[in-house]
Amino acid sequence: MNKTSAQLPFGISRDLAILAISMFIWGLGEGLFIYFYPLSLQRWDSDPVLIGAVLSGLGVTMALVQIPAGYLSDRFGSRPLIRAGSVLGVIAAVIMAFAQNLPLFIIGLTAYSLTSFIVAPINSYITIIRGSWSVQRAMTFISGSMQVGAIVGPMLGGWIAQTAGLAIVFRYSAGLFLIATLIIFFVRPPVTQEAAEPAVSPLANPRFMGLLIIIFFSIIAMSVPQQLTSIYLQKVHHLSFQEIGMTGTLAGVGSAVIMFVLGSLRAPTGMVVGQALVGLFSVLMWRGQNVAVFYSGYLFVGGYRLYRSMALAAARPLVKVSDLGLAYGLVETANAVAMIVAPLMAGFLYDYKPEAVYIFSLVALAIMITLHRLLLPNKREVNPASG
Repeated sequence: MNKTSAQLPFGISRDLAILAISMFIWGLGEGLFIYFYPLSLQRWDSDPVLIGAVLSGLGVTMALVQIPAGYLSDRFGSRPLIRAGSVLGVIAAVIMAFAQNLPLFIIGLTAYSLTSFIVAPINSYITIIRGSWSVQRAMTFISGSMQVGAIVGPMLGGWIAQTAGLAIVFRYSAGLFLIATLIIFFVRPPVTQEAAEPAVSPLANPRFMGLLIIIFFSIIAMSVPQQLTSIYLQKVHHLSFQEIGMTGTLAGVGSAVIMFVLGSLRAPTGMVVGQALVGLFSVLMWRGQNVAVFYSGYLFVGGYRLYRSMALAAARPLVKVSDLGLAYGLVETANAVAMIVAPLMAGFLYDYKPEAVYIFSLVALAIMITLHRLLLPNKREVNPASG
């Protein structure tokens, strides 16, 4: 943990607070467009299969950068990578804002997907500077802060898209990303404290590698129903841009509440709860017939973020501090590879029958929840504040 970090109210360290403010603003900027970029691809007459292929391509990009980013974070520090990823996000938003054709827009979207290399370093940074908080509490706090920003973003983005066009949305995002980047430059380098830890490398640890396999299939099950839901709601149920934007706002509200309220759960329990919440989302999308039901469903989609934070917390006791970046990079690689598979599956399932996306997710989640209960121990965390 960080030995020198000043403590603010509720035991929040100074750097954790600065990071939370930056992530709040970043969440607002990302929330403006994140629910609309599949619709942005449709501006150039892309069909669901092509859109699924593009999203899978983004997953390839995300998968390729995670392990190198984690390794570099361990060797050279997490802060330089966090700064670089933030600057790249600004550049990517500018490219998407001014793209006049599909290839250029995809370049911008790919550049934004490259910013995912920030995830392992930032989670490593959070783990070290979290002070007296548990890993899951600190991670869900930062994720929840980002989600609070995302509450307003989609609703505002929907209004902007409806009145001024989708391209303008990305210009506002670029401005917000710039502000968030300037703030994040004020965080200090982390100071680590040695503790008794596993001596085995993550790659040689069968418990850690088994956890990666479980995470991989769970992310697929939770990601498939989210990929093309904006198109599903527009084409099948005829929701407007503003109504789709409102679903994103409600997703932000639900995610923030989920992260702040459930962030202190034990990691294995939190992983199961996260999957169950996404299952509720799938049920309501599948069976819903009006806007109110779809709005309700988006209150539960934050279970996906809860699962990811809890998965990292479950991985932490299996590795040493000096391997945190690599371990988190491996977890994010499992997530990213799952995101290569999930959009393609969603595209083909949707092309066959739109509702099949949600039926598949429910069956897969039932299987994965059962495996989690059988294979992951639910022991109380002995020393939450340790490294």
